[in-house]
Amino acid sequence: MEQAQTRLAQDPARVLRKRVQAGLAQNDLAARVGISAAQLCRIEKGKSGASAPVLSRLAEVLDCEIAELMPPDPTEAMAGSNAA
Repeated sequence: MEQAQTRLAQDPARVLRKRVQAGLAQNDLAARVGISAAQLCRIEKGKSGASAPVLSRLAEVLDCEIAELMPPDPTEAMAGSNAA
């Protein structure tokens, strides 16, 4: 029986932004992470979630924390808007 991997809800825009900031093409980042460029494209477009191991490798290659690839915490956003 195949074990299903958990798919995480990364923030596609943040993954894309980090890749661009790193100066990497999709092909380059995908090769370094060990996934296909097509899979990375789906992750960046929000059509596919990254597994925990893939998300970990993305963060490692992009030299960031996994949290930087995830959606912002809505409670933080609300606290920021109330700070006025």
